[in-house]
Amino acid sequence: MLQKQIQQYISSQLNEGKKLEVYAEEKAYIEKHGLANDMTLIEKDPTTRFQDAYIERCDKETEETLSEESFTFLQQPMNYLKKHKNEFLYLESNWLEVIGVDGITFEVNDVFGTYDVMVGLKLQKKFDAALKEYLRSELQGDEARFELMFNQNDGVWDLNFPLDYVEGFQEEMSLEEAYRFIYFFLFTLVERIEESRQSAN
Repeated sequence: MLQKQIQQYISSQLNEGKKLEVYAEEKAYIEKHGLANDMTLIEKDPTTRFQDAYIERCDKETEETLSEESFTFLQQPMNYLKKHKNEFLYLESNWLEVIGVDGITFEVNDVFGTYDVMVGLKLQKKFDAALKEYLRSELQGDEARFELMFNQNDGVWDLNFPLDYVEGFQEEMSLEEAYRFIYFFLFTLVERIEESRQSAN
């Protein structure tokens, strides 16, 4: 799935000069899987990944949109969510399509006080064991927990996990850095699932 999405991105973006601008995650993937052919890969500034994202601030209780936000809103520290526990953030971006995610919901858990991430992952139901294995190995700490349930209606995995237990997490991050950190985690997850499928075949 990931390979197919990245190949689609390559063909849609390739200019006549055979130059392709991509971010670090996609660049490493393209090089690793030999998808570059005779292209020149140019690494984009990571801080621009979500520049064109659609961002909403929403009320947890009613799920109503409080306001649409611009990219500059993401420059705030992540503890904005701790100061506004009644809110959650929702972000959509073309880049999320690459990893099979519609949008990322981000909030502070009312009970545990952790920074929780909720996504719908477009992966087949048969990847149940591989997904659980990856999450168990990557989420650090005794209290690390996650919720994973296959949604039959939408054909996606509803995944909820605390960002706090991902290696490299720092509460001092800005919201923009946190979203890039989430993207990297999900990109790696999808890549590992894809590799486990290929090795099983």
